[in-house]
Amino acid sequence: MTVPNLFEQVYGLVRQVPSGRVVTYGQVAWALGRPRIARQVGWAMRACPNDVPWHRVVNGQGRLSTRPKIGNVNPQRMLLEAEGVHFELDGRIDLVVYGWDGWQQG
Repeated sequence: MTVPNLFEQVYGLVRQVPSGRVVTYGQVAWALGRPRIARQVGWAMRACPNDVPWHRVVNGQGRLSTRPKIGNVNPQRMLLEAEGVHFELDGRIDLVVYGWDGWQQG
């Protein structure tokens, strides 16, 4: 599988994640049938086109992998909060509450 093809597959899956829900990089990798490529999923998200809801992909602990861009403002957090996702005091998202498993692994 070529990298552009892999990236397009990642984008196709991430476009399915509904507003107000999140998935992890590892979940996307599992849904592709390649559980060891979570890092490559991250690379794909870094290069994604504007129509991909990149902000709905978080790390396995429910934390954001992006850093604040302007001052202390994190655009990923802002977008998720606008969709109704709440953050714990330690900055995590409760994956039991906001996680999405619409691909039904296994």
